[in-house]
Amino acid sequence: MIQIQDNGVGIPEELKSKIFDHLFTTKAVGKGTELGLSIAHQIVVQKHQGVLEVHSVPGQGVEFLITLPVESEFSPRKIS
Repeated sequence: MIQIQDNGVGIPEELKSKIFDHLFTTKAVGKGTELGLSIAHQIVVQKHQGVLEVHSVPGQGVEFLITLPVESEFSPRKIS
C-alpha cells in the first residue's frame, strides 16, 4: 500500500465523487491540466486492477491510499 497525504484545506464532500473524472478541476481556466487524478486513477485502477481511495476532512488535508495486487507466483516472460 502507498499512502500520500497533505495538510492542506482538504476536499469538500460534494467534490470527492468528481475528483477522478477526466477534465475535472476547481482551478480557473488555463491554470491546470485537469488530468492528474484522472490519469492516476486510470493507471492504478484500470491498468493494474488496484484500488485508489481518497479520505479527506475539510481543513485537515487529504490522504490518498493506493493498493496494488501482487502476483503470488513468478511467471517469467520471454523478451524478444
